[in-house]
Amino acid sequence: MDQKDIEYFRKYLKDALDDMLKQGEATIEDMTGSVENYADPADRATAESDRSFTLRLRDRERRLIKKIQEALQRIEDGSYGLCEECGEDIGVPRLKARPVTTLCIKCKSRQEEEETLRGD
Repeated sequence: MDQKDIEYFRKYLKDALDDMLKQGEATIEDMTGSVENYADPADRATAESDRSFTLRLRDRERRLIKKIQEALQRIEDGSYGLCEECGEDIGVPRLKARPVTTLCIKCKSRQEEEETLRGD
């Protein structure tokens, strides 16, 4: 992978990280704001459902933030874009589809086949 690609992924990952952190802060501000009283139990249930959904999204983003931080660290140490299993280049198209990946498509496919056979 050439330096232009590395810089593209560094910027992409940093922008994604910044965006997720801002969304997380906005969610905290929204949830620590006013406490609303609902006259209709259905309105309260809808609000609670929306809140639960938002929290699940933020939890998924929290896990993705960790993966993004790890990918940025791999960029810094020079191991970004190398498969953790076989050591081959992952390939720019795969990295564009999944910038936080640590496995090339061949190793990932093999891993998924093994999981299917084990019933995971």
